[in-house]
Amino acid sequence: MNQAILFNDDHHYDTKLQHWIFTGILSGENVQIIVDTTTDQHVIITDAVKFDWEILVEDWLENNELTSSVIHIKV
Repeated sequence: MNQAILFNDDHHYDTKLQHWIFTGILSGENVQIIVDTTTDQHVIITDAVKFDWEILVEDWLENNELTSSVIHIKV
């Protein structure tokens, strides 16, 4: 399935969840992407890392059906 998702450039580290989070828009709906990674909160996330995470989300969408407004990926 060809999913079209627009990613927002709002990457931030959630200290409560201890994961990186960013958002996107899929079919007009806001989605939250939670990234399970060993990258800690003090690391500056480069454009290359953001792109890698976006590719993982697109791969996830090809293999899974979105059932909530949250996508959880593991890096």
